[in-house]
Amino acid sequence: MNKLPFKNDWKILTSFLPDDWETQAEELGALKRKRNFDSADSLLRVLLIHLADGKSLRSTVAYAKQAGICEVSDTALLYRLKESGKWLRKMAEGVMQKMPLKVDDFSSKYQIRIVDGSVISEPGSTGSDWRIHYSFSLDDLRCDNFNITSVKKGETLKMYKINQNDIILGDRGYCNRNGIMHVLDKGGNVILRFHSTNLPLFTRKNEKVALLRRLKKLKDNEIKDCDVWFKSPKDNQLVKGRICAIRKSKEAIEKAKKKIFRSASKRGGSVRKETLEYAEYVIIFTTLNRHIFKSKKILSLYRGRWQIELVFKRLKSILKIGHLPKHDEDSCIAWLYGKMLVALLTERLHQEAEFFSPWGFPLSIAFNRQL
Repeated sequence: MNKLPFKNDWKILTSFLPDDWETQAEELGALKRKRNFDSADSLLRVLLIHLADGKSLRSTVAYAKQAGICEVSDTALLYRLKESGKWLRKMAEGVMQKMPLKVDDFSSKYQIRIVDGSVISEPGSTGSDWRIHYSFSLDDLRCDNFNITSVKKGETLKMYKINQNDIILGDRGYCNRNGIMHVLDKGGNVILRFHSTNLPLFTRKNEKVALLRRLKKLKDNEIKDCDVWFKSPKDNQLVKGRICAIRKSKEAIEKAKKKIFRSASKRGGSVRKETLEYAEYVIIFTTLNRHIFKSKKILSLYRGRWQIELVFKRLKSILKIGHLPKHDEDSCIAWLYGKMLVALLTERLHQEAEFFSPWGFPLSIAFNRQL
């Protein structure tokens, strides 16, 4: 059988990895001993069979033997996976960093990023055990930051590396003073779904803002855009922001209130009148200047946050990342980083197909030859 096409495909795939991915296997402990595996190449092939194809450890080792890659037991492969966590993470970060940027990314002053988190459970768990913190560029849905922590680490903007002129889009779980100040201190700005409990608002004269009273005057299709202030957790000084709000349609209001009642029923709790009133509006808090970003632009940008929901849906359904098939911490972490590597490679291959080259492979694997 001619194996050349397979070899060419593998060469294209590995071209997306960091240049030193093979030497990193030894440096980061994945190949401390080469028993059963003669190279980083063979180890990665077998790990991807398990991670990308969703095969069990037993099926994976049987397939690897049949394909002539290596002979290894399922117990030995599990041990090797546990030892490969740092290596898999390094490769995933390398793939992310090598993602191609669109031309207009260089000319744009602002980088708009969507952040979110997703919880993962282990088999037999009565709750959630791990959380993936994820960040995407809205312009091209390119992953630019991710982290994996225990579920005890909540969703916070402090989990993300912030660059000058970043605009961070997030849901109400990220709307708190510490996270917002983390972004502002790094030279970024935020567009966040407003959380009334976590972000008390004040006027310039340090008086509490009665936001619902202001919003009641809103007419259909009218946008409220007003200056507000919050207190910095560091020194209690007032920090300026804006509220951009719009009243929902009757159908959207009914849907939102039904969801609130269902959630309260499951918890066995009651619903506050104020909660139902807030459900009638989409309220966005932002630190962006209104002279540059009008209120319509703020609301339009926030709609882009739903793109990341589709990303997590794809991760959980296609890559089966929603439920961990491992039982100890090291193998769980390694498996998650392996899945992130698969997800990023999938994203990178999609980009390569989108910007298809007539010669059919990336120029990074080509070489010059004098004729």
